[in-house]
Amino acid sequence: MLSPAILDRILSVVGPNGLLTRPEDMTSYLVEERGRFRGNSPAVVRPASTEEVAAVVGLCAEAGIPIVPQGGNTSLVGGSIPYEEGREIVLSLSRMNRVIDLDPLNYALTLQAGVVLKAAQDAAEEADRLLPMSLGSEGSCQIGGLISSNAGGVNVLRYGTMRDLVLGLEVVLPDGRVWNGLKSLRKDNTGYDLKHLFIGAEGTLGIVTAAVLKLFPRPRQVETAFVAVPGPRAAIELLARLRAASGDAVSSFELMPRICLDFVTAHIPGTSDPLADPSPWYVLTELNSGTADGTLRETLETALADAFEAGLATDAALAASTAQARQFWVLREGVSDAQKFEGVSIKNDVSVPVSRVADFIERATRLVTEAYPGLRPAPFGHVGDGNIHFNFSQPRGDDPARWLDRRDDVCHLVSDVVLEFGGSISAEHGIGRIKKDEMPRIKSAVEFDMLRGVKALFDPKGIMNPGKMLP
Repeated sequence: MLSPAILDRILSVVGPNGLLTRPEDMTSYLVEERGRFRGNSPAVVRPASTEEVAAVVGLCAEAGIPIVPQGGNTSLVGGSIPYEEGREIVLSLSRMNRVIDLDPLNYALTLQAGVVLKAAQDAAEEADRLLPMSLGSEGSCQIGGLISSNAGGVNVLRYGTMRDLVLGLEVVLPDGRVWNGLKSLRKDNTGYDLKHLFIGAEGTLGIVTAAVLKLFPRPRQVETAFVAVPGPRAAIELLARLRAASGDAVSSFELMPRICLDFVTAHIPGTSDPLADPSPWYVLTELNSGTADGTLRETLETALADAFEAGLATDAALAASTAQARQFWVLREGVSDAQKFEGVSIKNDVSVPVSRVADFIERATRLVTEAYPGLRPAPFGHVGDGNIHFNFSQPRGDDPARWLDRRDDVCHLVSDVVLEFGGSISAEHGIGRIKKDEMPRIKSAVEFDMLRGVKALFDPKGIMNPGKMLP
């Protein structure tokens, strides 16, 4: 337990602005975004430098005090919330929010882990560069958390996940030592690439304190279209045609059923259907180019015209301005918030091979609705990279408690189908607390032993985000 003596030593490291112990000051750090987990902690520690993080971790290692690293606390799997027993301290990176360096010729951005994603995007834009990571929580999520969860977002199709954007890392290890791997090299073939151990590790192997991220040229032309399609199978064929026609200029390709559009237009102010007639499914796609010669729009229009003739699309609206494109994106990004008004939402973040998306949606929908009549399936997401947020809303007017009790059973059924299709039960949200007990089932004995071995090597005392990711 955190003794007064250890608390005093931590206070001497981080100062009064870096230590919270009053319950009313700690509340926002102890509650998961969806409200599913509410933890307890004797203290929230907010270091202002890597040296302070290292000193605090060293003290905790010496005393055997477990640590929960936390970024913007936007985790959807409980990975950044301490357990209810109140043994763990929360170590927040929120004060470490400085952009360290931006090298436009090397297309590299070095920054502390507590920098909010939107601030990092803005810093890149000021240098006429693009940081392509983009997701709904970009105004609050932090770089360290995105790295630790290997975040995805809407641009994975063209630019990859966070793992593909990280050039170098600085990490405080569980014993308090600092590994400085802040290199901005594209090529470094000198043994194990250690940074990849910490990307997606959910804070179980160490605390990311700084990173070097890869930047890209800013697009000079962006074309956005909201397209009505008959179903997921047509959508996947449309994606293949768009990629081929544009020279792989498709940066985003989002799928959503009519029920999601109904939810958003009913509950999110200022939204409306961009098309005259309803469709069972929709695609929101965005293409970008480094030249502003207008050919990209012509390419998109031609590809859509061919799709109409082939029966792959029935209607489309092309954004005439940046503001209209933003309105299209609100329809997609508002789905999760709109679902809250429809009662209990049972959420799954899964992935399958892109070519199997349509078959997976069809099979999983049928199995779940047969087992749980009345559930309203609302599968949507980044199908351009095979990622589906396979959500279900409770029957309208039913008792929410009934569906809260069945949430895990429904998710387990979806996971079974995912594994049948050679997919993953976590595409971009991570494992955290929610899915950790599934790990022995989805990993082979050899793979699970390797994961355990890595954890034991880096964190033999088990103090770094214990009870997360690995059971």
